[in-house]
Amino acid sequence: MTERLIIDHVGHFGDGVAASGGETLYVPYALGGETVDVLPSPGHPDRRALAHVVTPSPQRIDPFCPHFGTCGGCAIQHWQDDAYRNWKRQLVVDTLNHAGIGCEVLELIDAHGTGRRRMTLHARQSQQGILRVGFAAAGRHEIIAIDHCPILDPAMHGAIEAANEIAELLRPVSKPLDIQITAADNGLDVDVRGSGPLGTALLMSLSKLAEKHNLARLTRHGELVIMRKPPVVRVGKAQVTLPAGSFMQPTAVGEETLAALAFARCKGAKHIADLFCGFGPFAFRLAEKFKVAAFDSDAAAVTALQNAVKLTQGLKPIKAEARDLFRRPLMPQELRDYDCVVFDPPRQGAQAQSQQLAASKIALAVAVSCNPATFARDARILIDGGFKIDSVTPVDQFRHTPHVELVARFRR
Repeated sequence: MTERLIIDHVGHFGDGVAASGGETLYVPYALGGETVDVLPSPGHPDRRALAHVVTPSPQRIDPFCPHFGTCGGCAIQHWQDDAYRNWKRQLVVDTLNHAGIGCEVLELIDAHGTGRRRMTLHARQSQQGILRVGFAAAGRHEIIAIDHCPILDPAMHGAIEAANEIAELLRPVSKPLDIQITAADNGLDVDVRGSGPLGTALLMSLSKLAEKHNLARLTRHGELVIMRKPPVVRVGKAQVTLPAGSFMQPTAVGEETLAALAFARCKGAKHIADLFCGFGPFAFRLAEKFKVAAFDSDAAAVTALQNAVKLTQGLKPIKAEARDLFRRPLMPQELRDYDCVVFDPPRQGAQAQSQQLAASKIALAVAVSCNPATFARDARILIDGGFKIDSVTPVDQFRHTPHVELVARFRR
């Protein structure tokens, strides 16, 4: 039985929000001002499934992907660009306001570029023996098989076909399979998780597949299976060999944009601590002007950074150290060596490190964040510790989703 709702606005997760009988209801793929017919969403009493748009918003557009609405990868392809961009910037404004942080939020920077250069595909076999390779369905525990994804970088060409062939080859030795694919500059880097042991015949078949699809490397749970050539990426002046399964910004333009914003906000510094440095997307660019000390808990990423430093000329000194900054943040006495800190933590933020920054005498800090909520928490710690926040710049690297990144500077 359908229910008719009037959508008030689009919420923070990209769903239409409506009031009905004293309840707040969430309707994916609905826009503010629309009248819609909806159906119950089993297992989710506060959610409704969109059945029909009775009165569409003038901001509604046709999605460009045939899988939109069933595939859970994109939440928003149906909204006019200007309205979408304003909404995404407002996500940051609302989060900061909720935390009592008053500062200017600049215009959203589009950093999608030519598309995503990494993805994880899932392979699942049904009880009937049907193998599906694709992305998780929107709101359901099933896999939507896809043969094309229009938001991928052209460098990912052939990645979906390769994943399908890998899943088919590993079918006899696989449980549920996850296939992470990253576009390096010289081929695809693939890490497979969920397969059983690989025999000689399988290794020979995988070797042929790697040649066919220009796989630079194939690993299983991070352990090397096939290496045709070390997968490398250009990072500023450096060429870095990717650690297996390591984190990399999803778009090349996104990495360049975040690094450039951070670089510009370090003006006046001489010696910078780059915290949560990964394999060096900020460190190598910062070292074109500043002396850098880089820290991260991912030992393989730090080793990759150190190896690339040895092969790169024309940079200021870079020192790198493997260190868990969640358990062992840099303490105030250690921070005396630096006049600026750049930190780009995972989604959980950098609460422990922010507390030590607030207690230190550091006068300049640059925060990069992929989670406005944990950024606001950490920013409040810094502000209460005597820092003042400059303007915040939101960055849209995850286009068509509610995820937004940002860069901000703190001074005292």
